[in-house]
Amino acid sequence: MLNNIHTFFNAFGATVIVPVMIFIIALFLKVKPKKAMMCALYAEVGLTGFSWIINEFTPVVTKIVRQMVDNTGIKLPIVDIGWQAGSLASFGSPVGLTFFVFGLIAEFILFAVGVTKVFMPSNLWNNFGFMIWGTLAFYVTHNWWISLGLSFFMLLYTLLLAEIQADRWSRYYKIENTTVCAAQNIVQTVPAILLDPLWNMLGFNKANLTPAAFKNKFGVFGEPTTLGAILGIVIGILGNLKDLATIKAWGQIFQFAIQLSAVMTIFPLVTNVFSKAFTPLAKQIDQTRKQNANQQPEVDPVHDKKRWFLAVDDGVGYGESATIISGIILIPIMVVIAFLLPGNKTLPVVDLISLPFMVESIVAITDGNILKVIANGVIWFSLGLYAASWLGSIYTGAISQYGAAIPAGIVLVTSFNLMARPLNALVFAAFISQNPLWISLCIIVYLVLLYILRKYRSQIWIYLNKMAAKNVHAKEDLKSSPKD
Repeated sequence: MLNNIHTFFNAFGATVIVPVMIFIIALFLKVKPKKAMMCALYAEVGLTGFSWIINEFTPVVTKIVRQMVDNTGIKLPIVDIGWQAGSLASFGSPVGLTFFVFGLIAEFILFAVGVTKVFMPSNLWNNFGFMIWGTLAFYVTHNWWISLGLSFFMLLYTLLLAEIQADRWSRYYKIENTTVCAAQNIVQTVPAILLDPLWNMLGFNKANLTPAAFKNKFGVFGEPTTLGAILGIVIGILGNLKDLATIKAWGQIFQFAIQLSAVMTIFPLVTNVFSKAFTPLAKQIDQTRKQNANQQPEVDPVHDKKRWFLAVDDGVGYGESATIISGIILIPIMVVIAFLLPGNKTLPVVDLISLPFMVESIVAITDGNILKVIANGVIWFSLGLYAASWLGSIYTGAISQYGAAIPAGIVLVTSFNLMARPLNALVFAAFISQNPLWISLCIIVYLVLLYILRKYRSQIWIYLNKMAAKNVHAKEDLKSSPKD
């Protein structure tokens, strides 16, 4: 049965399965059939657009990064070949496939009984983020129950973090009652919350580094399209430092500048289309919530204990200006850090294009403060490089065993997006130890955090909104700027 399910999902893919799920969920939420159909079609168009752009742009970025690596002469033994290999191995392993079926059932049950207020089945394709950790654990331990239990535990604390940042995420990305819930990207909620007081002490909250501020201060040079071209030139030069005297090098530099400018311009347009798939659903959730609680529209939903959220694909936020700008700026920074970090063995390459996905939670919690996003990213992803270095041989062995091909000439591989996760790596270490003490400690910490969330959810959201409000907003500059 599991093999048949694997074949079915491989045959249709995310661009078909996800829209069908959205259509079913829309009808369940009592959205009119015509509007539900449009939601599904918008999701299909958005996912296809994301796939086309990323598939075309990834080889371009990878080539530039490899040139930057060649210019340094530094060789790191573990090479990032992208998250796709990990996804393929997840669906090829028995533990992964088992979780995909029964994890989906568990997601319905967890939501139905109120353990979580996040409806995860709407984003089922990202379940491979849980499956990959169970797959790696099974490769190491050969213990079915420990491995499957690890995947389920990853689901539990991912849902917990998704709900903690849910109100903040939906406010920032302007889609009511939605949140992202991908295991590989949600953990950035932790450093974003814990490090924010430190950044405020250093005055980062006073740095008016937001897309709106760039546009207000620099005019046309602050537009995402222009910033993309400028960043493209900078990254292109870094990739051609030894050949700047040649016409070929400058041809590549300016081509990359145009390509990055195009991505920065087109991606937000695709994101707007994709968000249309979820906006009617989110509004219907809000309308139903108010009707059931006999609330007036002006009542603050922060204090509504019955408020729930639809898990959406993190592609919804990828094209937002602060998100994509921060992610692109981090590309060369993380390559340089990989060279300089003592003891690091991991070279991030292909998954660097995923950095905008990886910073979404940080962007939402810091209210788009690009300086804070970069500072958080540098610290967290640097720790992540150590995690990926430790997991390199395990990851390589697991994806080789469960169906993913290793590129010729590469000994060890990783996925920067999937494996550069300090918190996930700690949980993984506890479970593969098969030590009841460490596993119990993970469960106890989760239960304590769940209790705090259930009891003090409103206070947590209020605190996060106050944190966000401490950042200088570009709209203040717009108010004080002279009229034309």
